[in-house]
Amino acid sequence: MIRLLVFDMDGTLVQTERLKAESYARAAYELDGRIAEADVVEAYKELVGLSRKEIATTLLEQFRLESAARQRLDEFDTDEPWQAFVGVRLRYYRAMLDDGALIRDHCRIDVAALLRHAHAYACQVALATTSARDSAERVLHALGLADAFDVIATADDVDKTKPDPEVYHLVTDTLGVAPAESLAMEDSPAGIEAALAAGLACIAIPTDFTRERVHAMLDDGVIEAGWVVEEPAALPEVVRAVLEERKRGEAA
Repeated sequence: MIRLLVFDMDGTLVQTERLKAESYARAAYELDGRIAEADVVEAYKELVGLSRKEIATTLLEQFRLESAARQRLDEFDTDEPWQAFVGVRLRYYRAMLDDGALIRDHCRIDVAALLRHAHAYACQVALATTSARDSAERVLHALGLADAFDVIATADDVDKTKPDPEVYHLVTDTLGVAPAESLAMEDSPAGIEAALAAGLACIAIPTDFTRERVHAMLDDGVIEAGWVVEEPAALPEVVRAVLEERKRGEAA
């Protein structure tokens, strides 16, 4: 039986991945006006679901921004170029998060609708996100979902973020639910890997940013086709089918 539904946030519940990509692109352009923002957005697609440090250090190297970032160290009271880059980027991203209409425009409506009715499935509900708690709270407040979860686990609550399974172990342990009785919803390979490594079943809901890499996971046999939902409108039906199948398995 499934007793816990766990939602990822960025990309799964709301298309903040696009906003994150744009914020990194604008920060990169601020550091070096020769950079094409579209190139940074494209590069970000390979990094969806990773931590700020991993994303920032990769982009710094790929676009040769370390020297420019070093010139901003004092501004952000750090000795690390990647943290200065993140500091520049967060100014753009926080302005986006403060725009409630913008966040609502990027909501994945069908996933949010499932979340609002998740307790009706007799399940507990959790959020497991790689975002910082401040960012997560801003997004959930804008969407009117701040009180939708029994527990919220963010990057601030773990030592290692996805694809490490720690955040999933945290929510299942906190709620006292076995991973085998839990179902995760993720859009990115990093999130899918984290959920599966923690022992949860996982439904993949890819986006334009993650579809190619999620399909590669299909080709590699990491996930099966029946667990990939291309049309979010079909998600409630797929979740109901998983729950019913698990119930029948227990009754057999």
